Amino acid sequence: MDTNGRPNHIEDYLCNLHEGQWFGFNNYNGGDGHKIYANLVVHDSSKTKPTEQECIDGLAQLQADYDQAIIDRENRKQSAKTKLEALGLTTEEIKEAFGI
Repeated sequence: MDTNGRPNHIEDYLCNLHEGQWFGFNNYNGGDGHKIYANLVVHDSSKTKPTEQECIDGLAQLQADYDQAIIDRENRKQSAKTKLEALGLTTEEIKEAFGI
């Protein structure tokens, strides 16, 4: 995940598939640079290796879900602010009381 918590690597998708450390990456050169699909290994024989396309699509869906959650949260804030203004609160009162 990036510094904001947004999924940005297939590892983020893989962690959501199963619990525990069921996968890893062959470490040919050390560091995170080796964490690519070609180096993906499954440690748990009861699990199957997802296809590269499943990883790409899964990561894209996690990113879309994250982005939508941000949009939804901002929309709820704006909706709450509009409703509070309709009740007669000033922008300053709303900001001080609720931080929106």
